Amino acid sequence: MIEILDTTLRDGEQTPGVCFSAAEKLEIARRISALGVTYIEAGTPAMGPEEQAAVTQIVQAGLSAKIVTWNRAQESDLIASLETGSKHIHLSLPVSEQLIAKKLGKDRQFVLDRLKSCFAFLAGQGALEISVGAEDASRAEPEFVKEYALLAQELGACRVRLCDTLGVLSPFNLAKTFEPTVKALKVALEIHTHNDFGMATANALAAAHAGFTVLDTTVLGLGERAGNAALEELALVLMFHLNQPSIQTQGLKSLAAFVAQAAMRPIPFGKSIVGERIFYHESGIHADGVIKDPLNYEPFAPELVGAHHEIVIGKHSGRHSLAHKLTQLGLSAQHAEGLMESVRGLANAKKGLLSDQDLMTLDQQLV
Repeated sequence: MIEILDTTLRDGEQTPGVCFSAAEKLEIARRISALGVTYIEAGTPAMGPEEQAAVTQIVQAGLSAKIVTWNRAQESDLIASLETGSKHIHLSLPVSEQLIAKKLGKDRQFVLDRLKSCFAFLAGQGALEISVGAEDASRAEPEFVKEYALLAQELGACRVRLCDTLGVLSPFNLAKTFEPTVKALKVALEIHTHNDFGMATANALAAAHAGFTVLDTTVLGLGERAGNAALEELALVLMFHLNQPSIQTQGLKSLAAFVAQAAMRPIPFGKSIVGERIFYHESGIHADGVIKDPLNYEPFAPELVGAHHEIVIGKHSGRHSLAHKLTQLGLSAQHAEGLMESVRGLANAKKGLLSDQDLMTLDQQLV
């Protein structure tokens, strides 16, 4: 069974310029948990007292989701996480030669030794669920990724997260890249995909096919640079492509709206799954098809994500959709033929859709 770890409150908030208040973080966590997401990565307590307090509040909220804290492999980070009361600790180390040498200024042995020392420190801290992240695993030497993952497993990690930190994988090479680790590991494998080449959701799906059982997401795909796999996209992908309804999807649209407002990032009209206009139908052929049967031109029922479809009138509308709209407004459908030229003229002038008031005004002028 595929599980989701949502990291909107950690990686999502790392989107440049995004800053959630403690109250917003708690509300986002509540809404995500209510969908049935298994894990929520609530933040990085080592950032400071405010972050630590916000994470503590989420930990103490009694949510059904498991609340995970993110940490560098440093005792100070781990102490800050433990002070929140979280029992789900994630610690991360880079595994690519690029980051080990150019970021840490160290070697592979240092990485392995740091992993051991962190587990030794956490061993006396009570019952904990510890997950381990392999940063930049997609650019690392596959045999070292396997060695690192096997050590994490031996030390007692509950799962290992492989990160496509720069979004360089494709759905066609992901399985081959991580094959040595997938075959060797017994604990759960988690994938963390980024969207630099627009393939985060596709790569997460490929990972599910390759044997990964925990997939990382953020609401609206927020995150560093081009962001992460979007929760709303992956939820529907799992449902329709793997026949695994992993969460309650009806709250996705309202969750996305809340996160967008808190992040001050407007949702594009055409955003997949939760865009305001993805169930609007203007083109005459499509609108007529939807009026006859929504399955003609809708891949899934809008109600599945808390939305609804709407026939809208613009430059590309046909007589049947205009007649349908006029009837909805309590006007005569027989006026559709006489209004078509005026409708298209006004749509061109407005460079957009006509409002209900526009249509009523045009109808009055026709009469």
